[in-house]
Amino acid sequence: MHTEDNWFSTPVTGGLLRGAVEVEHTEHGVLPHRLPAWARAQNSDGQLAMAEAQPSGVRLAFRTRATTIELDALPTKRVYVGVPPRPDGVYELLMDGSPAGAGSVAGGSTLTIDMTAGTFEHSPGQPGTVRFTELPDRAKDIEIWLPHNESAELITLRTDAPVEPAPDRGRRVWLHHGSSISHGSDAAGPTTTWPALAARLGGVELINLGLGGSALLDPFTARTLRDTAADLISVKLGINLVNADLMRLRAFGPAVHGFLDTIREGHPTTPLLVVSPILCPIHEDTPGPSVPDFSRISTGRLLFRAGGDPDERSAGRLTLNVIRDELARIVKQRAADDPNLYYLDGRELYGEADFAELPLPDQLHPDAATHRRIGERFSELVFAPDGAFAPGDVRSSGDTDTGRGA
Repeated sequence: MHTEDNWFSTPVTGGLLRGAVEVEHTEHGVLPHRLPAWARAQNSDGQLAMAEAQPSGVRLAFRTRATTIELDALPTKRVYVGVPPRPDGVYELLMDGSPAGAGSVAGGSTLTIDMTAGTFEHSPGQPGTVRFTELPDRAKDIEIWLPHNESAELITLRTDAPVEPAPDRGRRVWLHHGSSISHGSDAAGPTTTWPALAARLGGVELINLGLGGSALLDPFTARTLRDTAADLISVKLGINLVNADLMRLRAFGPAVHGFLDTIREGHPTTPLLVVSPILCPIHEDTPGPSVPDFSRISTGRLLFRAGGDPDERSAGRLTLNVIRDELARIVKQRAADDPNLYYLDGRELYGEADFAELPLPDQLHPDAATHRRIGERFSELVFAPDGAFAPGDVRSSGDTDTGRGA
């Protein structure tokens, strides 16, 4: 253990963070957010409040010769009533882009969730420390990816050598919005959610606005996308609209147009990719809502089934196939005047053959292996020379995207 004299303590600030839309200063330190305060103020849904504060895709980025790195943080753990305890969130360290360590922060505050009652109860706790050791004594770029499924107030970074913010390597910024699948539900860790994997393979900087349960065409989300500097943008829409049974076909089409119109107000010529849902057999032709099956919850296994009636599609109830058809139609219509707008059928990322090999464990969310497959497929299709996000400088001088992401 180093003595106090040869430690360098660095307060965590926005200058060390990438992938966050905003940083809140708290009693303990800083809390990264993936929606700005004005957007959070327009939301009354506890699920979205929890999701946007979980820093999926957010990482500390700095350059140092340090051989030992410690990060003090106050995490908030989720505890589900009647369910075995969840594992602690994982902090993953990348050194010059390669995995070089992982750890967790024990303890912390708890958010107790009663899924049957729909209640949330917060209990305060104490900070802890994650430690990375035996790193080489040379100048190196370090990234510490924060847990994708556990919020954390970041307090102090301690190292045995000085740190400085990581230099801008000139990589394009990819801004992505989606559901819990994009957020990283059931991924092995923060660097192996499918967007994080695709970003690494595509050589881009990720800002992940995948919001578990909350890809619902909210206007404040569209305005956040509009106001966030980016070189590439994708929106993966559909599954949450079905499993929440949120709207009917009459409202869906205009809502998608409005969502895309708002994004285009801030990014008129940026490559914009609309991605429809991956295969989810329970909702391909059966409307929502998704109904939780608690029969195996005591073993930690939650399953979902479709609660709608397929015969009600004629009344405008949404299914995944209905949504794919409408998204494809809307993009085709708009692309006549918007040559930088693209569409990708989500079943190209995960389709029937994939489901036969790698079924969705709870009938709704992909597991770790499937996250990897989706990330690799996205990179192959979208970052390819003929893909929507083909390599090269695609920013137009007439666009308003003048900065890098946070």
